[in-house]
Amino acid sequence: MTEKIDLINLYNQLKRPLILDGAMGSLLIEKGIKNHPILWTSLSNLENPEIVKSIHLEYINNGADIITTNTFRTNPISVHKSNEKINIEEFVKAGINIAKDARGNKKIIIAGSNAPAEDCYQIERTVSLSELEYNHKKHIDILWNNSVDIIWNETQSHMDEIEIICKYCSENKIPFIVSLFFDENLKLLSGENLIDAVNYINSFNPVAIGFNCVKPETFLKFIEKYSLPERWGFYFNCGAGNYDDEFLTCGISPKHYSELTKQLLKFYPTFVGSCCGSNPEHTKAIKELLDEIYRN
Repeated sequence: MTEKIDLINLYNQLKRPLILDGAMGSLLIEKGIKNHPILWTSLSNLENPEIVKSIHLEYINNGADIITTNTFRTNPISVHKSNEKINIEEFVKAGINIAKDARGNKKIIIAGSNAPAEDCYQIERTVSLSELEYNHKKHIDILWNNSVDIIWNETQSHMDEIEIICKYCSENKIPFIVSLFFDENLKLLSGENLIDAVNYINSFNPVAIGFNCVKPETFLKFIEKYSLPERWGFYFNCGAGNYDDEFLTCGISPKHYSELTKQLLKFYPTFVGSCCGSNPEHTKAIKELLDEIYRN
């Protein structure tokens, strides 16, 4: 399959929210992959590709319409800080090729994961604006030029990075999503109000705006106060404990997550999925829910 798949076209064809996959890193750790302090489990793209592929396949077989490349920590700044001797283009390409191999000829969207330049939960960035620009532009270029279907800018929580991403993808006509992480006060970690970030992103006509890795109750505070964008989606943190715990265990069962998803369908999400601490059983529960509700 070489032709890129358009997310909105698939959404319109299926006439239901698209199902995004769930956690990758915690499952790799469960399968014995060592967690690198900077690159996390992304080295498995080079060292254990069959294990990464097996997780992609589990999500696909349990109903995922969108799989996310294992490229959350393959960006230039992370590779540079790691001091690992890695060719970044080959590093990113390896993650994409694993996802393509898992997809085969199925109509599954491959989302190229582009993470924050540094740690997701780091409040103050330690790199310059020019370094941020190079990091995101380079990573997005490699992802897009190796035929992902969409750039999935996830867990974004700093306005300077969001501005770089939106401008670059828009100027280059690259379909993109920005998925936001925010605190309990509905602010980005860089201090801006979440609603202002949503309105800013929306002005660049993204495919959708996402909300990820937050606890469900934090997101509910937002929708109680503000209207959602026309095209939006979510994948909440399912882990027990703190966001930055190195080894996450599941804190929200697939059944509970399905019930939560059902409550949010009245807001017409474009996609639904699960984040840290989840597994393919969460995907299966979402698929069963949507099959029941959207049965023809």
